[in-house]
Amino acid sequence: MSEVTEKSVTVFDGSMGEELADRGFSTRDGLWSAGALLNHPTEVYRLHRDYLNVGAQIIITNTYSTIPSYLEKAGMGHRVRELTLLATQLARQALDDVNSAARTSRLAGCLPPLSESYRPDLVPPVHEAKPIYSELIDCMASSVDVFLAETMSSIDEAMHVAECRAAHKRAVNLPWLVAFTLDDTKEAVLRSGEGIEAAIRAVARFQPEAILFNCSTPEAILSSIAAAAKLKVCKVGGYPNRFNPVPMGWTLDDEQEITRNVELNVDAFVSWSQRFIAAGAEYVGGCCGIGPRYIEALTTSLNSAVPDTQQVVASHN
Repeated sequence: MSEVTEKSVTVFDGSMGEELADRGFSTRDGLWSAGALLNHPTEVYRLHRDYLNVGAQIIITNTYSTIPSYLEKAGMGHRVRELTLLATQLARQALDDVNSAARTSRLAGCLPPLSESYRPDLVPPVHEAKPIYSELIDCMASSVDVFLAETMSSIDEAMHVAECRAAHKRAVNLPWLVAFTLDDTKEAVLRSGEGIEAAIRAVARFQPEAILFNCSTPEAILSSIAAAAKLKVCKVGGYPNRFNPVPMGWTLDDEQEITRNVELNVDAFVSWSQRFIAAGAEYVGGCCGIGPRYIEALTTSLNSAVPDTQQVVASHN
């Protein structure tokens, strides 16, 4: 049996905001996927269901942009709690509607960057970050089964989440995952320039269920998975986006849009995922630009390789 098929594999699903945009529901209003909670909540629910219907056993709350920095752009900074609760409710409802006695899925609560993705220079200081993360955790703790610190661009950013979760009495007993975003032009380096070994050592004392790499090119993720797996600290994995390398200093409000990597088609995505697994990943899946048909192809591939492979498919921002 090949190395790819010898292990139990957890499969994350794909995009929320990018997929909704591809379906014709605008997310270009500065609110990103939070705009869909205001204008198209049924479509958020439906997309959760779509991912579940291609095999998902974990879905992630659409809370990537239910944060003050995004909502304040539309004068809605006071609606953080309302929209975080709504996002959690929609995901929980989708999960409950699909779950059965033969299939029990988990819900993960997304704890995102609080300023911009990919911008370690804009990470707020800990005294500003902790109250926001505490409110997000408080909104989700009674409904989720696991937390996910997602698209962390620096060690400090990940530590803010780790410390806040550890101090929150409603969250400390829930498992958590942490996903770092990488410098697309280097090997095994965070967007902050810090090495992944230092990042892993820093968060390991908070005992994450797994350390992941996300929202980066598959090339950057592959090198980081290989390096992380050699450390044997905890389970590792990765889920790439379908973007070309993101320019330094880019923000969501830039007029320059990130371009799609057209070569990362369904077959290429499955192939890269298999390479991740061969390098040591026990978690794979998709980030921005990766839709349900990609995840369906991936789960089909894994099921074909190992009929009894445990698959856990999770949704993303």
